[in-house]
Amino acid sequence: MNFVRNTLRYQLPGEDYRCDVVMGVPAGYDQVSATIPYYHSTYVLVYPRGKGLDGLKSGTDLFALPPETLNKLTIGVYDRSPASKWLVTHGLEARTRPYPIMSPDPEQYPGEIIEKDLAEGKIGAAIVWGPIGGYFAKRVHSVDLVVLPLKSEPGVKFDYEIAMGVRYGEREWKETIEKLIREKRAAIAQILREYNVPIVDEHGDLVQ
Repeated sequence: MNFVRNTLRYQLPGEDYRCDVVMGVPAGYDQVSATIPYYHSTYVLVYPRGKGLDGLKSGTDLFALPPETLNKLTIGVYDRSPASKWLVTHGLEARTRPYPIMSPDPEQYPGEIIEKDLAEGKIGAAIVWGPIGGYFAKRVHSVDLVVLPLKSEPGVKFDYEIAMGVRYGEREWKETIEKLIREKRAAIAQILREYNVPIVDEHGDLVQ
């Protein structure tokens, strides 16, 4: 809660700001002055190989699964996320297990839905933001997890361009960061690949 106010905008009298840039904000995010994007990703469906979902090639294939498969499937999603809206729109709310998008428990982290519950078989699939799904699926060795990017559709947006945020009014600092983003695109892309972050183009298609 109030992350930007407590970091980028926080300054005690006689002291410097707590930070000068915030990584990973949606392009156009109005609480900061957002830079040009440095990557474009999307939500993903993560599922274990060999458990009945191997034929999925796209998100819409999920709705064509045989009823006996769907009726046994539990899909973990974070509440108030595009994933929960998408499943409700397609009549699969009964197949979802909601997780709180915010928690006061410092021991909880976004990837545990993948690294713990999905890996341990407590849920049959999960829909999470791509960088979370890609990174934590790669860390799991007890089961082979598939990461399937999802495409936006009318009424449900899955893919987002991601930027960095600075304080309003700091034009030169913003220009400095944007110059670095342009100059270091190859290095940034390499880091994203190493962390298994799914990258999509302007149409939402996966960039290999």
